[in-house]
Amino acid sequence: QVQLVESGGGLVQAGGSLRLSCAASGLTFSDYAMGWFRQAPGKEREFVAAISWRGTKTHYADSVKGRFTISRDNTKNTVYLQMNSLKPEDAAVYYCAAQRFYGGHNPYDYWGQGTQVTVSS
Repeated sequence: QVQLVESGGGLVQAGGSLRLSCAASGLTFSDYAMGWFRQAPGKEREFVAAISWRGTKTHYADSVKGRFTISRDNTKNTVYLQMNSLKPEDAAVYYCAAQRFYGGHNPYDYWGQGTQVTVSS
């Protein structure tokens, strides 16, 4: 069965950093683009970052560009989100997702359960 398991969330002070990980199993990892999304209380889920099958292409939401970095290690079936200069508005549950066909208009096929990121000011 396909599983995406996020980890690395926690409580951090504004201006600090966190590194999220998402371990995938049950799929051919290198055949999927990967994305990170987040959802804060009372808000809709929003796109954060995406990375193509081999990691040669990346895309970021304007709100995180320059602060967050998405990467992947296909030998470990893992995608990462390095989050620097965190702001209170970054607080949310962060989800990783797998996308068979890379692109903004294509669906994500699998989702993880999420990991909580809390940012204190």
